[in-house]
Amino acid sequence: MTAPILLVTNDDGIDSHFLRALVEGLQQAGYETRVAAPMGEQSWISRALSRRRDVHLATFDGFGCPAWALDGTPTDCVNIALTHLLPEPPAAVVSGINLSTNVGLPHILASGTIAGALEGALWGLPALAFSMELPRARLAEIRHAHGKVGGSIDQSLRAAAVHAANFVRQRLVQTHSDPAPMVHNINFPAITTVATPIMKSQPANLKLGGLFARESPACFKFHYRGDFAEDPTPNADANVIAHGCISHGVLNYGSLGT
Repeated sequence: MTAPILLVTNDDGIDSHFLRALVEGLQQAGYETRVAAPMGEQSWISRALSRRRDVHLATFDGFGCPAWALDGTPTDCVNIALTHLLPEPPAAVVSGINLSTNVGLPHILASGTIAGALEGALWGLPALAFSMELPRARLAEIRHAHGKVGGSIDQSLRAAAVHAANFVRQRLVQTHSDPAPMVHNINFPAITTVATPIMKSQPANLKLGGLFARESPACFKFHYRGDFAEDPTPNADANVIAHGCISHGVLNYGSLGT
């Protein structure tokens, strides 16, 4: 039997060590992979499309499978891959593993990681987005190193990749086409093992407040402080992560009009 082919993307860029760990985890689980990811970081870009400029493509080595880097958004990458790069639709679209979590409505709606998966869902494909909590004090350092980590963080990352492959397997044994576009949003705690429990969750109703700092009287620069009003709901995704569990939320975009 031919192994299912998965299209993998992210928003941290094709050189992200976390993307590589995800691809390796999927391959070790017996899946064939194809990678289409941005050439550089595209975080906080949501479902943006490159309407007014060309998107350029380059092949990328090192994944042990066909891989392409595109100077566009995660949504660009998935749309172009599904339209032009893959001869037939993949079994699923998988996005991540994102550097830091995507929990709470403001983060979910702004996430390029989730948007990449959503593009697959809009094509009627199973879609999963994976993210992982990182120590806040080390986040800038880890981003600068393109996600290259060691020690306990790398151990957690490898365990998260095993869980990711299991989540994909569960989705593929279910219906291959959801009646509405759905993205399974999975967030791993900073300390993840193969035995870490999984909890169903819902997006936390976080309030982020101001996201820009004034640089001059007429200039503002994006500045995320990480300060927000918390949601006390026990099964809110942010709280599930805080309790050391894997958060599994289902984002049903087909219910937006109800």
